[in-house]
Amino acid sequence: MIYDASVYQAHTVFNDQFYFLKSQMMWLLIGAFVAIPFYLVNYKTILKFAVPAMGLIIVSLFLVLFLGEDINGAKRWFQIGPLPAIQPAEFAKIVLIIYLSSWLAKQEHKYKNLKDFFKNFLNFGAILGTIAVLILLEPDLGTTMIICLTSFAMFFISGKDRIHTLGSLSILLLGIPLVALAGILEPYRFERIKTYFELLLTGEVADPKGTGYQIQQILIGIGSGGLLGKGFGQSRQRFGYLVENTAFTDSIFAVILEEFGLIGGVVMISFWLIFLWKGFSIAEKMDDRAGRSLVIGITIWLVLQTFLNMAANVGIIPLTGIPLPFLTYGGSNTFVTLIGVALLLNVSKYTNGTRKKNI
Repeated sequence: MIYDASVYQAHTVFNDQFYFLKSQMMWLLIGAFVAIPFYLVNYKTILKFAVPAMGLIIVSLFLVLFLGEDINGAKRWFQIGPLPAIQPAEFAKIVLIIYLSSWLAKQEHKYKNLKDFFKNFLNFGAILGTIAVLILLEPDLGTTMIICLTSFAMFFISGKDRIHTLGSLSILLLGIPLVALAGILEPYRFERIKTYFELLLTGEVADPKGTGYQIQQILIGIGSGGLLGKGFGQSRQRFGYLVENTAFTDSIFAVILEEFGLIGGVVMISFWLIFLWKGFSIAEKMDDRAGRSLVIGITIWLVLQTFLNMAANVGIIPLTGIPLPFLTYGGSNTFVTLIGVALLLNVSKYTNGTRKKNI
């Protein structure tokens, strides 16, 4: 699909229709090599490096604001010579999940009252807030949303008593206005939200030649795909109608729907529902709290990111720059996705009935 969606851009810009395919294959090979230790080494050993890894990520997120490559007004990438650009915010996703898995496993989550709960939540919020603010400054609202929602879900699931539940829900309600505020502070985000609500309320895209152009082209492609799609390689939207490189990055799901139709979209969603079920099945069989939290975090992160990307591509939520795991072109996203899956497989080796003595 990356080859199919990128062939026009690759030929036009680089005179090589396989340019992005070859680049992605290189990242897949490197990513697989990097992911191998995360599968082979006992996950408990990996959790021991959570604190130094978190420190490294915080430093990287801070430095990218000053030394990162400026692309369309955003500083999200480090470019070192001929090496592929690195996006620290992507690596922050998996590192924060590893860190929180270790931290949450050490907490008792037993509170006498809400005051005790909020004292514990402040420790959780301090590390999450640091990461979230640094990524938001890049600016990257999409990644900030993924990190915050995944972390909160891990925190919510980690406790079982009523005070933990009530406290978590109250924090969630308090956080909604902050998310809305972050969404409207930047002018381009505000315009996207206005375009979204116009579509939601009227069924028509506002300013189709301006701020509504991208969603207009996406919906044209999806609509023309119909039930069965036009067939592989028959997308028209990939021929420069989708802005910049989004046909094979953030909007590749729209190309998939255009070529494989509603049926193809349902098949993709079904696979991800199976992924969700398998992830929580692994977590349910874990005796170790850290391992269970790690699996829950990775599963929620990948599934949440997937469905937010899909939702944005069909007009359910405003457009955001969220990659689609396994399908979006890009090195950093490919690396962290493979590392996440390697860790899932790693923990699954230590579920009930399998290597239980090692727990």
